[in-house]
Amino acid sequence: MNVFEAIKKRKSIRGYLDKPIEEEKLKRVLEAGRLAPSAKNAQDWKYVVVKDPKLRKELAKACHNQMFIAEAPVVIVGCAIIPDFKLSCGQLAGPIDVTISMDHMTLVAVEEGLGTCWIGAFEEEKVKKVLGIPDWVRIIEILPLGYPAVEGSFRGRRNFEEVFVWDEWK
Repeated sequence: MNVFEAIKKRKSIRGYLDKPIEEEKLKRVLEAGRLAPSAKNAQDWKYVVVKDPKLRKELAKACHNQMFIAEAPVVIVGCAIIPDFKLSCGQLAGPIDVTISMDHMTLVAVEEGLGTCWIGAFEEEKVKKVLGIPDWVRIIEILPLGYPAVEGSFRGRRNFEEVFVWDEWK
Protein backbone atom coordinates (compact mmCIF):
# COMPACT_ATOMS: atom_id res chain seq x y z
CA MET A 1 0.00 0.00 0.00
CA ASN A 2 1.40 3.42 -0.86
CA VAL A 3 1.00 6.50 1.34
CA PHE A 4 -1.78 8.04 -0.77
CA GLU A 5 -3.78 4.80 -0.56
CA ALA A 6 -3.36 4.77 3.24
CA ILE A 7 -4.54 8.38 3.42
CA LYS A 8 -7.65 7.58 1.39
CA LYS A 9 -8.35 4.39 3.37
CA ARG A 10 -7.93 5.86 6.89
CA LYS A 11 -11.19 6.27 8.81
CA SER A 12 -12.09 6.91 12.43
CA ILE A 13 -12.75 3.56 14.08
CA ARG A 14 -15.06 3.53 17.09
CA GLY A 15 -15.19 -0.21 17.75
CA TYR A 16 -12.33 -2.69 18.18
CA LEU A 17 -11.98 -6.48 18.20
CA ASP A 18 -10.81 -8.20 21.36
CA LYS A 19 -7.59 -9.18 19.62
CA PRO A 20 -4.05 -8.22 20.68
CA ILE A 21 -1.78 -6.36 18.31
CA GLU A 22 1.33 -8.27 17.30
CA GLU A 23 4.46 -6.65 18.79
CA GLU A 24 6.13 -6.15 15.40
CA LYS A 25 3.07 -4.27 14.11
CA LEU A 26 2.87 -2.12 17.22
CA LYS A 27 6.58 -1.32 17.00
CA ARG A 28 6.23 -0.28 13.33
CA VAL A 29 3.38 2.08 14.22
CA LEU A 30 5.36 3.60 17.08
CA GLU A 31 8.55 3.81 15.00
CA ALA A 32 6.66 5.80 12.35
CA GLY A 33 5.90 8.39 15.00
CA ARG A 34 9.47 8.44 16.29
CA LEU A 35 10.81 9.12 12.79
CA ALA A 36 8.51 12.10 12.14
CA PRO A 37 9.97 15.55 11.58
CA SER A 38 9.79 18.19 14.30
CA ALA A 39 10.64 21.86 14.66
CA LYS A 40 14.41 22.28 15.07
CA ASN A 41 14.49 18.49 15.47
CA ALA A 42 13.46 19.04 19.10
CA GLN A 43 11.39 15.83 19.03
CA ASP A 44 9.03 17.49 21.50
CA TRP A 45 7.11 14.33 22.32
CA LYS A 46 6.73 11.46 24.70
CA TYR A 47 4.12 8.74 24.39
CA VAL A 48 2.44 6.66 27.03
CA VAL A 49 1.52 3.35 25.38
CA VAL A 50 -1.30 1.89 27.45
CA LYS A 51 -2.08 -1.83 27.26
CA ASP A 52 -3.47 -2.43 30.75
CA PRO A 53 -7.27 -2.98 30.48
CA LYS A 54 -8.00 -1.21 33.76
CA LEU A 55 -6.04 1.88 32.72
CA ARG A 56 -7.70 1.87 29.27
CA LYS A 57 -11.09 1.90 30.97
CA GLU A 58 -10.05 4.82 33.19
CA LEU A 59 -8.80 6.67 30.12
CA ALA A 60 -12.13 6.11 28.36
CA LYS A 61 -13.90 7.65 31.36
CA ALA A 62 -11.51 10.63 31.25
CA CYS A 63 -12.44 11.00 27.55
CA HIS A 64 -16.03 11.93 28.39
CA ASN A 65 -17.02 8.27 28.77
CA GLN A 66 -16.21 7.28 25.19
CA MET A 67 -16.05 3.63 26.20
CA PHE A 68 -15.05 2.36 22.75
CA ILE A 69 -11.58 3.65 23.64
CA ALA A 70 -11.27 0.92 26.29
CA GLU A 71 -12.05 -1.74 23.64
CA ALA A 72 -8.81 -1.00 21.79
CA PRO A 73 -5.95 -3.25 22.96
CA VAL A 74 -3.60 -0.26 22.90
CA VAL A 75 -4.17 3.42 23.59
CA ILE A 76 -1.40 5.88 22.75
CA VAL A 77 -1.33 9.14 24.69
CA GLY A 78 0.70 11.79 22.87
CA CYS A 79 2.35 14.43 25.04
CA ALA A 80 4.34 17.59 24.35
CA ILE A 81 7.33 17.77 26.68
CA ILE A 82 8.60 21.26 25.85
CA PRO A 83 5.35 23.14 26.51
CA ASP A 84 6.67 26.69 25.97
CA PHE A 85 8.70 26.07 22.78
CA LYS A 86 7.37 28.43 20.09
CA LEU A 87 8.05 28.56 16.40
CA SER A 88 9.25 31.87 14.97
CA CYS A 89 5.68 32.46 13.72
CA GLY A 90 4.43 32.38 17.32
CA GLN A 91 2.70 28.99 17.24
CA LEU A 92 3.50 26.46 19.94
CA ALA A 93 5.66 23.72 18.44
CA GLY A 94 4.49 20.86 20.69
CA PRO A 95 0.93 20.48 19.42
CA ILE A 96 2.13 20.65 15.82
CA ASP A 97 5.03 18.23 16.28
CA VAL A 98 3.01 15.67 18.24
CA THR A 99 0.20 15.85 15.67
CA ILE A 100 2.59 15.23 12.78
CA SER A 101 4.13 12.30 14.65
CA MET A 102 0.78 10.76 15.52
CA ASP A 103 -0.49 11.20 11.98
CA HIS A 104 2.48 9.13 10.81
CA MET A 105 1.32 6.48 13.28
CA THR A 106 -2.24 6.50 11.92
CA LEU A 107 -1.05 5.94 8.36
CA VAL A 108 1.23 3.03 9.25
CA ALA A 109 -1.64 1.61 11.32
CA VAL A 110 -3.79 1.54 8.16
CA GLU A 111 -1.01 -0.23 6.28
CA GLU A 112 -0.86 -2.83 9.10
CA GLY A 113 -4.63 -3.46 8.97
CA LEU A 114 -5.24 -1.57 12.21
CA GLY A 115 -7.69 1.19 13.03
CA THR A 116 -7.39 4.41 15.01
CA CYS A 117 -9.50 7.35 16.06
CA TRP A 118 -8.21 10.84 16.89
CA ILE A 119 -9.41 11.72 20.38
CA GLY A 120 -9.25 15.37 21.39
CA ALA A 121 -12.22 15.22 23.76
CA PHE A 122 -10.62 14.44 27.11
CA GLU A 123 -10.10 15.96 30.52
CA GLU A 124 -6.36 16.56 30.63
CA GLU A 125 -6.02 16.61 34.42
CA LYS A 126 -7.89 13.31 34.77
CA VAL A 127 -5.72 11.66 32.10
CA LYS A 128 -2.59 12.94 33.84
CA LYS A 129 -3.77 11.51 37.14
CA VAL A 130 -4.59 8.10 35.63
CA LEU A 131 -1.18 7.79 33.95
CA GLY A 132 1.04 9.71 36.38
CA ILE A 133 1.93 12.35 33.79
CA PRO A 134 3.66 15.41 35.31
CA ASP A 135 1.72 18.69 35.58
CA TRP A 136 4.06 20.61 33.24
CA VAL A 137 3.48 18.17 30.33
CA ARG A 138 0.69 18.91 27.82
CA ILE A 139 -1.42 16.05 26.50
CA ILE A 140 -2.13 16.70 22.84
CA GLU A 141 -4.02 13.64 21.66
CA ILE A 142 -5.22 10.20 22.61
CA LEU A 143 -5.17 7.47 19.97
CA PRO A 144 -6.89 4.10 20.42
CA LEU A 145 -5.26 1.45 18.23
CA GLY A 146 -6.53 -1.99 17.31
CA TYR A 147 -8.22 -4.26 14.82
CA PRO A 148 -11.49 -2.68 13.66
CA ALA A 149 -14.71 -4.37 14.80
CA VAL A 150 -16.74 -1.89 12.78
CA GLU A 151 -16.29 -0.37 9.36
CA GLY A 152 -15.48 3.30 9.71
CA SER A 153 -17.56 5.56 7.53
CA PHE A 154 -16.12 8.03 5.07
CA ARG A 155 -17.02 11.55 5.99
CA GLY A 156 -17.23 13.93 3.07
CA ARG A 157 -14.62 16.51 2.33
CA ARG A 158 -15.02 19.95 0.81
CA ASN A 159 -14.15 20.04 -2.86
CA PHE A 160 -10.69 20.97 -4.08
CA GLU A 161 -11.65 24.47 -5.25
CA GLU A 162 -13.06 25.36 -1.81
CA VAL A 163 -9.85 24.35 -0.06
CA PHE A 164 -7.10 25.74 -2.28
CA VAL A 165 -6.45 29.13 -3.81
CA TRP A 166 -3.50 30.00 -6.01
CA ASP A 167 -1.00 32.78 -5.29
CA GLU A 168 -3.27 34.91 -3.07
CA TRP A 169 -6.36 34.69 -0.89
CA LYS A 170 -9.37 35.26 -3.12
